[in-house]
Amino acid sequence: MNTLKTWLSAARLRTLPLSVSGIIVGIALANHAGYHNPFIVLFCLLVTIGFQVTSNFANDYGDGTKGTDNADRVGPVRALQSGALTASALKKGIVISASISMLLSIILLSYTFGITRFPLFLLFMVLGLLSVWAAIKYTVGSNPYGYIGLGDVFVFLFFGLLSVLGTKFLLAEHLTPWDMLPAIAIGLLCIGVLNLNNLRDVHSDKKHGKNTLIVKMGFKNGKRYHGVLLLLSMLSFVIYSMSQMPSLIANAYLLVYVPVFFHLRKVIRTKTPSDLDPELKKLAISTFLLSLGFYFSINYFL
Repeated sequence: MNTLKTWLSAARLRTLPLSVSGIIVGIALANHAGYHNPFIVLFCLLVTIGFQVTSNFANDYGDGTKGTDNADRVGPVRALQSGALTASALKKGIVISASISMLLSIILLSYTFGITRFPLFLLFMVLGLLSVWAAIKYTVGSNPYGYIGLGDVFVFLFFGLLSVLGTKFLLAEHLTPWDMLPAIAIGLLCIGVLNLNNLRDVHSDKKHGKNTLIVKMGFKNGKRYHGVLLLLSMLSFVIYSMSQMPSLIANAYLLVYVPVFFHLRKVIRTKTPSDLDPELKKLAISTFLLSLGFYFSINYFL
């Protein structure tokens, strides 16, 4: 019998802080504009967690059925790989998780837009369905986009732009050009976490036909790419802060980039892909702390 512990392991709860980082930044941007709504905030977080869990189940199923998760792979053993869950059970888990996520989305959008603003309701429902599709299609199906080097693009779009800008719009119902900068910054950091995963697994992925961007560009160029991602994310936040957050203390959240660049130094000096495994957690936690710092800076120091 599948236990709750097994399903929680398959849900990969440690990935949740990174997944909500964009939501937190979007909330901060709305608060900066004077908009607050606890109900919308709660459901934005719940919907995002639902999508992330769906993605984690789907990744476990997709990589497991394709043989990408195997003894060659570095990192935690997956549920299907270990035999803790069957492919059939994981498929049911994907359906249930996706259904719950969409139900939460309907509640959120019904509350936010009601029936009087149906075009906006419909637009965000389509975005929600696309989020479910992206969560599943990363590794599942005959031609998953994660296997042809497009994972970085989708992470940027969904974890960066949609997460940040969508959350702000649901709360404030307007966006400004300046909002793009924090959204870009979070999107680049989330790509960085995916990039670390792909750097770590480059040999296994290449062996099993998972042609990630790192497999295509090579390990050495992948490390340079990682540096570009982190530098551009910091530059985006710095430009936003200089223009929109004149208080010196409000910019203290940028100090989170200190451990980020220690992390980058470690990545650049690493020659063995498997040695990068501990760096995944460091960058994911740093991104989460950066989003929290941004939130508190806007709400308490401006």
